[in-house]
Amino acid sequence: MNHSPLLENTIAFVKKELANAEGGHDWFHIERVYKNSLLISKTEDVNVLVVVLGALLHDIADSKFYDGDESIGPKKASDFLTSENVAKEVIAHVIKIIENISFKGGNKTQEFKSKELDIVQDADRLDAIGAMGIARCFNYGGFKNRKLYDPEIKPNLNMSPEVYKASKAPTINHFYEKLLLLKDKMNTQTAKQIAQKRHEYMEGFLAQFYGEWEGKK
Repeated sequence: MNHSPLLENTIAFVKKELANAEGGHDWFHIERVYKNSLLISKTEDVNVLVVVLGALLHDIADSKFYDGDESIGPKKASDFLTSENVAKEVIAHVIKIIENISFKGGNKTQEFKSKELDIVQDADRLDAIGAMGIARCFNYGGFKNRKLYDPEIKPNLNMSPEVYKASKAPTINHFYEKLLLLKDKMNTQTAKQIAQKRHEYMEGFLAQFYGEWEGKK
């Protein structure tokens, strides 16, 4: 399947759609999620086509960049897959992955479950932690012109999905409101093992950051 026309066309479509995307949500993010998904799939019994298409199309129109509109991504993906004559049940499953993959903050309950979603979600979350997660977090904070850190503004761990989406808090807060929570939200054993190391890396980074902030390191 590695060289199928569908795969090539999907990659070309995603590259074109995300040509001007913010650096943490560009083609290279998609490519990393795609590779992570394939890695995790090796130890799971799943429909690899659904996993691959879900990974490649999961951020085709991230609602963060469309005024919070969560309907654009699924529609773009559905229209594309329909044009490629993909089976209806595969399209339906991929759309469910796109609709349910995001960490929405607050105590939002995920309404759809499948092994394929578990894998793509894990792959996406792995890219949000560790060295890559730190780089993406600060890149997005800069994109939004947020403060790096403000000791007066404490992390908010009880946000509703709406408040989470509208948050303008300093970038460091995002570690506590999302990134440090992801290790315990991994679905598969493979992702849990990778996440542990990346989580520890972030904890080390934060310790160093606060030391430098206080002028002690």
